[in-house]
Amino acid sequence: MIADCAHGGRIALKQVRIELSISSFRELQLSESIQEALAAENYHTPTPIQGQAIPHLLEGSDLIGCAQTGTGKTAAFALPILNQLEQGRRRADPCAPRVLVLSPTRELATQIAESFKTYGRNIKFRLTTIFGGVGQNPQVRALKRGVHIAIATPGRLIDLMDQGYVDLSQTTTFVLDEADRMLDMGFLPALKTIISELPEKRQTVFFTATMPPKVAQLAGGLLQNPIRVEVAPESTTAERVEQRVLYVNQNDKRALLEHSLQGEGVGRTLVFTKTKHGADRLAKDLNASGIRSDAIHGNKTQNKRNRALESFRKGRTQVLVATDVAARGIDVDGVTHVVNYDLPIDPESYVHRIGRTGRAGREGIALSFCDHGEIGALRAIERLIRMSIVVDAEHPFHFEPRSRGPRSGGGGPRRKYGKPYGRSGGGNRSQSGGSGGSKYGGDRQSGGESSGERPKSYGQGGRGGSKRPGGKRPFGGKPKRRTGGER
Repeated sequence: MIADCAHGGRIALKQVRIELSISSFRELQLSESIQEALAAENYHTPTPIQGQAIPHLLEGSDLIGCAQTGTGKTAAFALPILNQLEQGRRRADPCAPRVLVLSPTRELATQIAESFKTYGRNIKFRLTTIFGGVGQNPQVRALKRGVHIAIATPGRLIDLMDQGYVDLSQTTTFVLDEADRMLDMGFLPALKTIISELPEKRQTVFFTATMPPKVAQLAGGLLQNPIRVEVAPESTTAERVEQRVLYVNQNDKRALLEHSLQGEGVGRTLVFTKTKHGADRLAKDLNASGIRSDAIHGNKTQNKRNRALESFRKGRTQVLVATDVAARGIDVDGVTHVVNYDLPIDPESYVHRIGRTGRAGREGIALSFCDHGEIGALRAIERLIRMSIVVDAEHPFHFEPRSRGPRSGGGGPRRKYGKPYGRSGGGNRSQSGGSGGSKYGGDRQSGGESSGERPKSYGQGGRGGSKRPGGKRPFGGKPKRRTGGER
């Protein structure tokens, strides 16, 4: 099984890559209705993932596909599903979808639905999307009328299942898209709940951009004798994306971003921040500087997210600032640059971020801004993608990074929690209760979320010092006058 492919904490798919010399969709056993829809979209040649996956899915095999974003994964599973629906010609049963597609985000679910409608324009079928952020009544009405395909995010789907509006016992095809991101977002318990309601006899399709062990473990218990398809080396980045890292102090990042956006050839740009608040603040600052920008993240209502995405797609805004949660649904043509304003804590998110550019055969540029406190995150990314990212020092805010030796503050021993205490007259710091610093050396996180500082602790017996004599002083109480013997 897939777990046998583990090596050094990574997963290397054993199956020899299937080289199918398919130069046209006409060579695939797809119905004439689908062929006409593809021709209307000027789709004539399948991408590698489509050419390898579609024949096996048409035969009903389970499949696990490891492919980067922007490689045509949606059509790879949508076309065989539509072909099977047209051949079966079954009516849609109320609240019992025949096909379930799970997506980690609302945006991705919406775009998958649009793809199904585009490819199936000549086929009679019913489809609905199921996700939060909007009222459930339209979704419930669609389910009661009967749908062939339900495209859902896990949270809202479970809500409707608990209310009795979704019955998965008749599902014949289950698609788990962006499985790695699904687990990164903490959906594993929800996935187990959903999977437990599916019939054992079904076709399962599993797509992921990266294959860490936890994803492989999930796939191993989900698929039966799957065909394994890989169209790019695992955890590598898009070949057409030029990657650069720019060393810059945190306080200079916004100025560097404005400087970079004025460069030659910079068009539609996607900027990633670590926090929702940071995304809103950065978009506001860019607009104040005359750069048309908008932000998209999980706290935005679905209508606001749709408007921001549509404005970006149509070119009314040049810059879209996003968090990782919203990133998976951003499929916009012509993104020339991706900027990692804050480096991701999870290195695999880097692969997904820069996959928003260099799509559909185009070239793109990915810029990563790296502060002193983010160098550890940069090294983790480079280990994952198995390459060193080129340093771009040709900008006015460049600094030379410190060596990768001991942390700043001298040659004292490293401590598990925060910075070493008892230095430079600052008094002892209580270490109880957690780290109080960032993951990478205790520096301040981007967006001013936390400085790592803790107030002095009296009467708690922390590691930072002995318990204050007399216990904690009552609020507003006067300190005891010291006598000579107390000095």
